[in-house]
Amino acid sequence: MTVKDILNCITEIAPLHWQESYDNAGLQVGDLNAEAHKALICLDITEAIVDEAIAKKCDLIVSHHPLIFRGLKHLTPETYIERAVMKAVKHDIAMISMHTNLDNSYLGVSRVLADRLGLKNLHLLQPSESEPELCGAGMVGEFDEPLEETEFLQRVAETIGSPCLRHSALTGRKVKKVALCGGSGSPFMPDALRQRVDAYLTADIKYHDFFVPEGNVLLVDGGHFETEQFTKELICELIRKKFPTFAAEIAETRTNAVYYFVKS
Repeated sequence: MTVKDILNCITEIAPLHWQESYDNAGLQVGDLNAEAHKALICLDITEAIVDEAIAKKCDLIVSHHPLIFRGLKHLTPETYIERAVMKAVKHDIAMISMHTNLDNSYLGVSRVLADRLGLKNLHLLQPSESEPELCGAGMVGEFDEPLEETEFLQRVAETIGSPCLRHSALTGRKVKKVALCGGSGSPFMPDALRQRVDAYLTADIKYHDFFVPEGNVLLVDGGHFETEQFTKELICELIRKKFPTFAAEIAETRTNAVYYFVKS
């Protein structure tokens, strides 16, 4: 098995040309033709993740978020990014990142979140012009039965394992049609409003964006890590299905940089 084999396995549902122009998905560190025997799957690559890969004798790390997002001008111990790269190179660990190409896949990040919430009749929130059935941002779906808004918020919190949610004012209406986008989905809020959904779930919503729905949609910020966390299972399942004998496991190291203080 080579690093390229694992990369190709994931790009079958999320080709690299689907990534956004600003992104850096694909091979981050290493040689595509190098042998790969065991992969560690994570959302973010940190120095602690590389340490876990070393301890578990993994020669490949597959992440959602790229470690190298902007160009590196030097490799020194100055930042965690540089230290992680240096350590990976020293221990012959390759790194692959599947970012906005997997965000934009119909079978990708938002689809997995929608499935976890129990939404049906799914379609892309903002389909691409070139491949509208397969590629685009976000997801729209419906519940079999409408939920009270507080029931919907409870389901979201339980599904993503969050102790609290930021949301706009309750509308007083039940929630049946839902739009969502794992990660930073504020730019797609106009698409959700045009589709007349009852609620829009995403992350990284700025304060003034909560005014935009004007009481017409329940806007919910579930957190960036929380709304993308199931990407790890998705990547792991893709690899195991394609290569049943290949060792792939989800990292145990916490990489969510956000913590919550909940008043007792």
